[in-house]
Amino acid sequence: MNIYLDLFLSFFKIGLFTIGGGYAMIPIISSTVIDKGWISEEMLINFIGIAESTPGPFAVNLGTFIGFEQAGLLGVLCTSLGLFLPSFIIILLIFYVAKKALNNAIVQDAMTMIKPVIPALIITAFITIAISSFTFISGTTRTFNPFNVICTALCFVVLRKAKKVHPILIIIASAIFGIIFYGFIFKV
Repeated sequence: MNIYLDLFLSFFKIGLFTIGGGYAMIPIISSTVIDKGWISEEMLINFIGIAESTPGPFAVNLGTFIGFEQAGLLGVLCTSLGLFLPSFIIILLIFYVAKKALNNAIVQDAMTMIKPVIPALIITAFITIAISSFTFISGTTRTFNPFNVICTALCFVVLRKAKKVHPILIIIASAIFGIIFYGFIFKV
């Protein structure tokens, strides 16, 4: 079989039959690529380490390295398309079915009842993060942390008033202040 077609079909099957994300794909990718003799187990472990530390979806990164090792840039295209297409096709089918179902009165009633849950989930997440952000945890006791409250208020004001300040700059500045404050001034 042509290596490009073999790469595409192998990774298409992996993408189609693996549920649970990139890490769930490791055993299937491992058995496929090692059984076919494309790469060694040691090289696969190295690729897993590299795929974990690079930006992007883990399984696509891993497939990219394997595809490049086997067939260069065209191999990358074959493995990436093979992993991507099953999800894309399934989402299109779900959209097609959902589009027809959205006109159903029962589905509309269910969606109406789901809407109030979303703010509740967001508020719950906010409260949980706020509590952990505004307190120190020492053993089993929590102590109020005024420095983090001040930082939060300051970041909020800067983001609201200075519209041109990018949030990434706020995150970087906060990290620097955290290193200075907690690393040198007040060691937790």
